[in-house]
Amino acid sequence: MKPVSLIQFLIEERRANHINAELSLLIEVVARACKRIAVATNKGALGGVLGMAGDGDALSINVQGEAQKKLDVISNEILLEANAWGGQLAACASEEMEDPQPIPDMYPKGNHLLLFDPLDGSSNIDVNVSVGTIFSILRCPDGVTEAKTEHFLQPGTAQLAAGYVVYGPATVLVLTFGHGTHEFTLDREVGSFVLSRRAIKVPEETAEFAINMSNQRHWEAPMQRYIGELLAGKDGPRGKDFNMRWVASMVADVHRILTRGGVFFYPLDAKIKAKGETGKLRLMYEANPMAFIIEQAGGAAATGRERILDIMPTALHQRVPVFLGSAAEVEVASRYHRQADGAAG
Repeated sequence: MKPVSLIQFLIEERRANHINAELSLLIEVVARACKRIAVATNKGALGGVLGMAGDGDALSINVQGEAQKKLDVISNEILLEANAWGGQLAACASEEMEDPQPIPDMYPKGNHLLLFDPLDGSSNIDVNVSVGTIFSILRCPDGVTEAKTEHFLQPGTAQLAAGYVVYGPATVLVLTFGHGTHEFTLDREVGSFVLSRRAIKVPEETAEFAINMSNQRHWEAPMQRYIGELLAGKDGPRGKDFNMRWVASMVADVHRILTRGGVFFYPLDAKIKAKGETGKLRLMYEANPMAFIIEQAGGAAATGRERILDIMPTALHQRVPVFLGSAAEVEVASRYHRQADGAAG
């Protein structure tokens, strides 16, 4: 079968009226930017991109209060620069910045809003483990001439497109427009993303889970119950053995689920509550795009209490718990949380 390039795939989506020309061009721009990030990532120490951003003791700190790696900053700048002049965006927002970035007045403005986590899993950069970029695209409300924070605060169901890129042994782009989830692999010899899996499906059931077990002592009782049952294996109430995997790069953990099934958890816990937060992962930059991708592949995505895509955001950097992957396991874990809430009420 003749290979299908990303550009050819986007043209097919336009002809099927799944996307318009402006959105198609925006995806092409984001994909080109991610190819530049892939080059920087692959150079590693030879490109001077490893280590912390900042000078000496004056580390660079992002809006999340996290110390930035050099490649965090580089990736953010690549995406901002690539999307400044194309004419498809009204504004963009990055996990690394407090406020949205307006399109410079010298350039034409478009009808879309772009949100991105420029380098997910950056704690893994220096040890050469897969990292990635996550993005989400919304429509700018009609009549808005200067997009601001409130215009980005749309539920996940309003997303026009979402995707991520994994910078691993292969550079892989996963993309959805709400008509299935599709994978493209970067052919380095020709410099193009090529369709490698169409209409991916996540198995409804699984025997593999991903969670940071070091936080177990902080979890709420229903999560303790759920993971306890998985760890009990075939002699426990679930009657089968489960395997645990944890990369600590959300893109890598989610990509494994899209490849062979599984379920991913980052639950609410006492440590998170003590910081006054409502979750660990960012709704707009991580949870919503990944939930859209997973649901379009037949999986499920929830907070343990509600569907992620139904949440009406109240802040650009809002955080939520995340349960996503094989639908049957997401439902079991969510049911335990609903039961616990009901008993407490």
